[in-house]
Amino acid sequence: MGLSDQEWQKVVDIWGKVEPDLPGHGQEVIIRLFQNHPETQERFDKFKNLKTLDEMKGSEELKKHGTTVLTALGKILKQKGNHEAELAPLAQSHANKHKIPVKYLEFISEVIVGVIAEKHAADFGADSQAAMRKALELFRNDMASKYKEFGFQG
Repeated sequence: MGLSDQEWQKVVDIWGKVEPDLPGHGQEVIIRLFQNHPETQERFDKFKNLKTLDEMKGSEELKKHGTTVLTALGKILKQKGNHEAELAPLAQSHANKHKIPVKYLEFISEVIVGVIAEKHAADFGADSQAAMRKALELFRNDMASKYKEFGFQG
């Protein structure tokens, strides 16, 4: 399930709009993930105690984690599917250390598309959204394959 050159260009172009504000985008992605899927918040010892939106928005650790997530994802997306070197250590930590199920990667993928659509509506139309969903699905499928290699059934 590869992407065409045009689809990859749409992904890279919109990511170019996200990158100047990775902390803002990342914070919004993590907050919305926790709001839409509260079970994901339980995976984070340092975020379990954040109960309100104000507490989440005020957490520098949460903002920092959101930046880390989107920085790693950006590196992977810019590889246009040739992301083995970037993906392997990420898959290993998510499988062996954090025990993050693939389902949670589906959750965050949809949240990422939603946040970008809100923040960049003029530049992120249906074609770009479809390309991003396809790129994120490729990422999830490759993560799932790596999980199996590591013996994690997430």
